[in-house]
Amino acid sequence: MQRTLNRELPSQVGRPVRLEGWVHRRRRLATVSFLVLRDRTGLSQVVVTDEAARSGLDAVPEETVVRVEGTVTANPQAPGGFEVTSPSISPLGVAAVTPPVELWRPQLDAALPTLLDHAATTWRHPARQALWQVSAASLRGFRATLDGLGFTEIATPKLTATATESGANVFELDYFGRPAYLAQSPQFFKQTMVGAFERVYETGPVFRAEPHDTVRHLAQYTSLDAEFGFITDHRDVLAVLHDVLGGMLAAVASVSDVQLPSLPAEFPVVHFRDALRLVGADPDEPDLAPEHERELGRWALREHGSDFLAVEGYPAAKRPFYTHPQPDDPRWTNSFDLLFRGLELVTGGQRLHEIGDYERALAARGEDPAEHEGYLAAFRHGMPPHGGFAIGLERWTAQLTGADNVRRTTLFPRDLHRLTP
Repeated sequence: MQRTLNRELPSQVGRPVRLEGWVHRRRRLATVSFLVLRDRTGLSQVVVTDEAARSGLDAVPEETVVRVEGTVTANPQAPGGFEVTSPSISPLGVAAVTPPVELWRPQLDAALPTLLDHAATTWRHPARQALWQVSAASLRGFRATLDGLGFTEIATPKLTATATESGANVFELDYFGRPAYLAQSPQFFKQTMVGAFERVYETGPVFRAEPHDTVRHLAQYTSLDAEFGFITDHRDVLAVLHDVLGGMLAAVASVSDVQLPSLPAEFPVVHFRDALRLVGADPDEPDLAPEHERELGRWALREHGSDFLAVEGYPAAKRPFYTHPQPDDPRWTNSFDLLFRGLELVTGGQRLHEIGDYERALAARGEDPAEHEGYLAAFRHGMPPHGGFAIGLERWTAQLTGADNVRRTTLFPRDLHRLTP
C-alpha cells in the first residue's frame, strides 16, 4: 500500500489507507482516543477505540513519527469532514523527546529567542510553516514571472576579491592566504551577465556586516535580483518590478489567506526632494529615515490608495558609483526605492553603461579602476543601457504577514548576535 497524504483523504472514503507523519496531538476520552497526525499537507484525525491500541497510543508521545493504517470514514464533525478509523499505529522510530514548545497548540506564544533557539523544531508548527510557505510562493512567483519575460536565471559567486558597494560593511575572510569578502550583492556579476544573456535574475544569500540591531536588519538575507538591458531609464525597471510583484502576490494568494495588498495599475512616484518636503525633513538630507518612510507610506495610502510608493531621484552622493545620474541634474540619480507599507522593500535603478563614465565616476570617488578591472572589462566590449532591482525576501514576507520582526520570517537568522542554530 502506498502512502496517502492527509489532503488526499476526501478521495479515499471507504478505502484502506496508509498515513505517515508526526503525532501532533493525542486526546484520551472515556471510551475513545484521538490521534491528530501531521504531515506536509496538513492534519488528519485518527479514531482509536480498541483498548489495546489506546494503551499503545498512550506510549507514543507528541512528535513521534508513526505509520497509521486504517479506513477513511466520512464524519462531518471531524476536522475536514473525514477521519481514519479501525487503525493500527506503528512507530517509525524511537519515541520523541518532549519538544521545547507545545506544537499542538493553535498558536505559539513562546518568546522570539525561544523560537529562534529551537528553530529546527518550532518550524514544525503549522502557523510557523505558513510564514515560510509565503516566502516559498514568493520565490516561485518571482522566478515564473521573469521566466515568462525572457530572463535567464544565473548563479554567481558569494566569495569576491573586492567589495561591491563599499568596504565599510563587508565580511572579510582568509582565502588561501589572501583577503576575500562575502558578497554584499550579485550586482557586478548580474550587470556583466546582461552583456551575455541580456536579461538575468538570481535568488541567493547576500551578506552585510552592518552593526544594526533592529527588527528590519539581518547580516545575511535572501536577495531577489534582476537586471536587464536595452532600457530607456529607471521607469522601465519600475515597470518590470511591477509585473514581478504582481506575479509574487498571485503565487502567495494560491497558498495563503494572508491579507494581500492591491497592486495599483502603476506605482505612484514621488521625487526624493519632494519626499523630503512631504515629511518635513531637512532638504539636505541624503536619505530617508525609517520614520520618513512610514510617513510616506501613510501619505501614499491616503492620497493614492496604495500600499506602494516609489521614491525616485536619490542623491548621487548616496548611491553607488555605477548609478546613472539624472540627465537634467546630476545631483540626483535615475534610481529609486520602492516603499511597501511604509518600509523600504526594493532598491533599483538605471546603471552606467559606458566605460568612460565608469572611469570618471571611480576617479571622482578616489577609487582605483584597476581594483574593478574584471568588472569594467565588460563595459569595454559593449554594454547596452541597463538597470535592475533587488528585493529582500525576508523583509517582503514580514511586511506581507504583519510580522513584527524580520527574524520571524527567516528560517535561521544571522544577525549581530546570532550565529546558531
